[in-house]
Amino acid sequence: MMQKKTIPVMGMACSACSANVERKLNSLAGIKGAVVNLPGRTATVEFDPEVISLEQMKAEIKNIGYDLMIEENRSVEELERQSYRQLKRKTILSWFFAILVMAVSMRWVSFGGRENPSFANQIALILALANIIFCGRKFYISAFKQLQHGTVSMDTLVALSTAVAFLFSSFNTFWGDKVWTPQGIAWYTYFDAAVMIITFVLTGHLIEERARKGMVGNIRALMGLQPKTARVVAEKGANVESSFSEIPIAAIGVGDIIEVHAGEKVPVDGMVTWAESFMTTDGAYVDEAMMTGEPTPVLKRSGMEILSGTMLVQGKLRFRARQVGEQTALASMIRLIQEAQGSKAPVQRLADKWARGFVPIVIGVAILTFFLWLLIGGVSMFSQALLSAIAVLVIACPCAMGLATPTAVMVAIGSAARKNVLVKNAAAMEVLRKVNAIVIDKTGTLTIPNQQIDFTKADDMPFNERETLKPHVQEAMRELQERGIEIYLMSGDREEAVRFWASEAGINHYQSAVKPQDKENLVVSLQKEGKTVAMIGDGINDSQALAIADVSIAMGKGTDVAMDVAQVTLMGDDLRRIPKAIDLSRRTVKTIQQNLFWAFIYNLVCIPLAAGFPRLFGMNFQITPEWAAALMAFSSISVVLNSLRLLKDK
Repeated sequence: MMQKKTIPVMGMACSACSANVERKLNSLAGIKGAVVNLPGRTATVEFDPEVISLEQMKAEIKNIGYDLMIEENRSVEELERQSYRQLKRKTILSWFFAILVMAVSMRWVSFGGRENPSFANQIALILALANIIFCGRKFYISAFKQLQHGTVSMDTLVALSTAVAFLFSSFNTFWGDKVWTPQGIAWYTYFDAAVMIITFVLTGHLIEERARKGMVGNIRALMGLQPKTARVVAEKGANVESSFSEIPIAAIGVGDIIEVHAGEKVPVDGMVTWAESFMTTDGAYVDEAMMTGEPTPVLKRSGMEILSGTMLVQGKLRFRARQVGEQTALASMIRLIQEAQGSKAPVQRLADKWARGFVPIVIGVAILTFFLWLLIGGVSMFSQALLSAIAVLVIACPCAMGLATPTAVMVAIGSAARKNVLVKNAAAMEVLRKVNAIVIDKTGTLTIPNQQIDFTKADDMPFNERETLKPHVQEAMRELQERGIEIYLMSGDREEAVRFWASEAGINHYQSAVKPQDKENLVVSLQKEGKTVAMIGDGINDSQALAIADVSIAMGKGTDVAMDVAQVTLMGDDLRRIPKAIDLSRRTVKTIQQNLFWAFIYNLVCIPLAAGFPRLFGMNFQITPEWAAALMAFSSISVVLNSLRLLKDK
C-alpha cells in the first residue's frame, strides 16, 4: 500500500540541489513520485514501503551529498537550529579569515617588509587554506559527491572557482618570479578572492536561512498548537475522582480518557464524556479559532466532538480519544499545508528545466570566456582570462531562478492557512486569480439550516425560520462582484426559497430545484464560454461540480467527500475569505513574475560584466570574483525578501 510522507532535507543550497535530490528519489524503485521544495527544505514522497524503506532513501540521498531526516526521535526544529548555529559560526570565522587575508594581501600589515612580498603571499596562502578547510569544506565535499554521480549544483561553481583562484595563486607564490617575470608579464595572487567568495556565499546562505523562518512560521505555529504531553485518566471511566498519569502524546491510544483544564490545548481528537465550568454544570467552552477562524468559544457537552490543537478557555472536561497521531485533524491540516507548499505551480516547470541545465551552461561560458581572452591578448592576458572565468562561475546564479516560484508559493499558502483558507496545491493558488465566475451551493454553504424544526411544517414556515444567512455573506458577495466575478446560486430547494436567499445575499443569477448533474452542467457551460469557474459547496451533491471546476472550494464543516475533491477548503463560515484568497493569488502570481524577471535580468546583465565584456570597448570596468560572490548572494536574498512581502495583510 502506497504511503505519502513529507521529509526534511538537509544540505540543499540551490535549485540544482533540489533538482538533484528530486531526480534521485524519482529514479528509485518503489517511489511513485517525489517533489522537492527548496525553500521549505522538504521532499514529499509517495512510496511503497514494501519495496523501499526510508532508510534506503536516506542512504541513496547521502551518496549524492545531501541527507534525509527520517529519525522520529530527532526534532526537525532543533536540527535546523543546530544547522543555523553551525552556519553562523562558519560565517563569522570566514569573515575573520577574510579580513586577515585582505590585510596581508593589501599590505595593510607587513610580514618581512614590503620588499619581501613572497612571505606575505605565503601567509595569505595559509590563511586561505584554513578558510577552505574550516569554512568552505562543505562545498568541496558536496561538489565531489555530485561529480561522482554526474550531477552539478551551485556548490560545484563555488568549489571550482575558489579552487582555481587558490591553486593559481599558490603557483604564483612559489613560481611566479620564475615563470612570468622573465616573460615581462606582471603576476598577482588572488587569495583574497578565494576567501571572499566563500565568505559572501556563506553570508548569503545565513541571511537566506534567517529570512526563510518567516516562510515556515505558519507550519511551526500549527505544530506548536499540539501539546507535548497529556493528562490521561488511569481508569477508563467517568469517575471525576480518578487518578491521572502524564504521558507523551505519542503514547496516547484510541479509547484513552484524557482530561483537559482551562488554558490547556487538546492533544488529540475525541468525543467529550464529561465537562463543567463556572457558567454551566454540563459543559465547558473551547476556542476553535485555529480550525474555524471563528473567535467565539464553543460550548462542548458530553457526546460532542473535540479536535486537537483547540484550547479549553473555561472549566475542564474529559474526552475519549478517537483519532491519534497522524490521524488527528491538526496533523492532517499540517500535512496538507506541507504538501501544498511543496507542490509546483505550472509556471515553475519552465524555471526548473532552465535551472537544471544552468550550471553546465555556466561552466561552458566560463571556459569560453577564458579562451576568448587568451585569443585576444595571448599569454599576457592569462591573469585577466582566469579572473574573468572565475567571476563568471561565481556570479551566475541558478538559485534566484529556482527560488522565484517556490518561495512565493510557500509564503502564499502559509499566509492563506493563517487566514483559515487551506489551499491543497500550487496550481490552485495560481488559477484562483483568473476566476471570473463562481457557482455556489445554498444550504450549508450560503445559509445555515436551523436545528430542531418540524419538517412536516417546513413548507409553510417563513424562509428566515427553515434556515439563516451566514454572517458577512452580503459583504462577501459584494466584494466578489466588485472584482468582476459573476455569481450563480444553485440549489435543490424550491423556487420561492432560492429566490428569497439569492435576494438576501445580493446574487442576481440563481436556479432552483437542481440536481447534482445540473450543477456540473452549469460549470461546463460557463467554461465553454471561456470563463474560469470556481465551485463552492459542502455536500456530496456538490462533488461532481467541484471535481470539474477550474477551482473547487469546500466548506470546512462540509462532508469529507466534498473536502477530498476540493482544491481549497474554507475553515469556518466566513465567505469573505474567498475574495481575500483571490487577491492573495493575484499578488502571488505578480510576485512570481517579479522574481523570475529580476532573476533573468540579473544573469543577463551580470554575466557579461563578470566576463569583462566592457573592457573590449575601452571601459575600465569589470565585476571582480569577490564582488561577483556578493552580488550572487544578494540575488537569492532579494527573491526571498520579495516573496516575504506576501505575509503582509491586505
